[in-house]
Amino acid sequence: MGKIFAVGDVHGCFSRLRDLMDLIAPDPERDTVVFIGDYIDRGPNPQTVVDFVLEIKETLPHTVCLLGNHEQMFLDYYCKDRDEQIFVYNGGRSTLASYSPNGIWSGKKPIVPEEHLQFFASLALYYETDDYLFVHAGLRPGIPLQKQDREDLIWIRGEFIVSKLNFGKVVVFGHTPFYEPLIEPNKIGIDTGAVYGGKLTCVELPEIKIYQV
Repeated sequence: MGKIFAVGDVHGCFSRLRDLMDLIAPDPERDTVVFIGDYIDRGPNPQTVVDFVLEIKETLPHTVCLLGNHEQMFLDYYCKDRDEQIFVYNGGRSTLASYSPNGIWSGKKPIVPEEHLQFFASLALYYETDDYLFVHAGLRPGIPLQKQDREDLIWIRGEFIVSKLNFGKVVVFGHTPFYEPLIEPNKIGIDTGAVYGGKLTCVELPEIKIYQV
């Protein structure tokens, strides 16, 4: 078995993601890369981030891409014509601008490449190995994985963060930003607020080695 590299919330920070991937340099044949979700919104280059992740998937066959709440908000707005204000208020304006001519959003839906729409629609809610469970936001304590609510998997914060419960596997998650990675016996949090001026974080497993740019 190779290494697992789990990458925290990117939020349109392309240059940091590029530098982080150069830093960790996964082995294409042995290693697995797991993106924890929230590729878009808030940051300066959401479309470029998605292009880059698609390139990574071509060169690193063991790449897993999870659904974040920001991708869900995008899908609700763009594909289901609902909750536009919620999406825009939560950082969606930068995503819409990145897909718009000259980087300026007109207030109408821009043309998003079909390959990108397929990417957003394909994102998984979670990914499991023998020892780890990767999910965007976390789990509601005391509920089996198969019965977890979709909204909790991509939105939950406090109740999960404070829980000392043994979830059966170490839960690796993003969504809730910390100044430094949260490393506890039952969970590892790797959102360190790159889009807010913090660092973009990756954890290498099983060693629990932290990489940051």
